[in-house]
Formats: sequence, C-alpha cells, structure tokens
Amino acid sequence: MAADEKAQAKGEQIEGKAKKVVGGAVDNESLKAKGQAEESKGDLREAKEKAKDAIKPK
Repeated sequence: MAADEKAQAKGEQIEGKAKKVVGGAVDNESLKAKGQAEESKGDLREAKEKAKDAIKPK
C-alpha cells in the first residue's frame, strides 16, 4: 500500500509541475494555479508517507 501512495504522490507532483509550466507558457493563471495545487498535494502526500516510514517499527 505504501508503494502505491508514494507512486501516486510522485504522479501528482509531476502532473502538477507540468500544468504549472504549461499554464505559465500560455499565460493561463487558472491552469498555473491548479498545477501548483496539485503539486503541493503530491508534496504533502509524500511527506505523509515519509513520516509513516520514519515511525514504522523496524
């Protein structure tokens, strides 16, 4: 399950970054904002997974 979450986080980060770049290139503030939000969502998901890994008993 954790690997799925990590992969989803990376996917959200990549997709968000792409939307942000395209939005900037075509001067579309809405698309740029959506990209930033999606990228941030991926960052938060990744941070959550790293925290779970840090507290997981070894």
